[in-house]
Amino acid sequence: MIKLEDVHKSFAQHEVLKGVDAEINKGEVVCLIGPSGSGKSTLLRCINGLEAYQRGRISVDGETVDVGAPTIHDIRTRVSMVFQRFNLFPHRTALENVMEGPRYVLKEDAQAARQRATQLLTRVGLADKLQSYPSSLSGGQQQRVAIARALAMQPEAILFDEPTSALDPEMVGEVLQVMRALAEEHMTMLVVTHEILFAREVADRVLFLDGGRIVEEGPAGELLRHPKHERTQDFLRRVTHPV
Repeated sequence: MIKLEDVHKSFAQHEVLKGVDAEINKGEVVCLIGPSGSGKSTLLRCINGLEAYQRGRISVDGETVDVGAPTIHDIRTRVSMVFQRFNLFPHRTALENVMEGPRYVLKEDAQAARQRATQLLTRVGLADKLQSYPSSLSGGQQQRVAIARALAMQPEAILFDEPTSALDPEMVGEVLQVMRALAEEHMTMLVVTHEILFAREVADRVLFLDGGRIVEEGPAGELLRHPKHERTQDFLRRVTHPV
């Protein structure tokens, strides 16, 4: 469904992505792991059209992702994104945050948007928080609102950019539980994460990105238990057994 072919991305003289090739199939959960600064978040932003890449090709269902093309709006509605720091509208309630996209992007009427937003917030365990503002919600609750907001666009795929890294440890589980449920429903997901146990249990495949390149990829259980590349081995050793 999502295909990357020799993708290069630079910021001024700093080359962040140095020829990335990858495919994410429909219904597949792929976790993207790697050290900080390896280009993981930039890669997601390029897929969603939030950043322009300089060389190569990214396509969604065969349609090229081009920031300057009229089709980019359609691609962004089909590929939702959940950010590290929630990015909720602080002056809108949880319900209003989830209604925003369907109302103003998909042009749904208010009643239909409200009904779906209510259903989605209930689905992520926030039926009692419909009228709450982000400032009154915990980090885990805010991230669950953000996931409901992404689902409200009825996307074909969701990109998750380190969705638990800004959360206190006790709040991580409630967000991962929602993501596990989505995986069981065969939602296409590309997840940037440092949650190795989650990747091993939920992902179909894992991509290890280092220095702007995919160094190793493979089935989640196999790669995370028996990585072949020395750089992958070193990274996983540091993540799972920190000094």
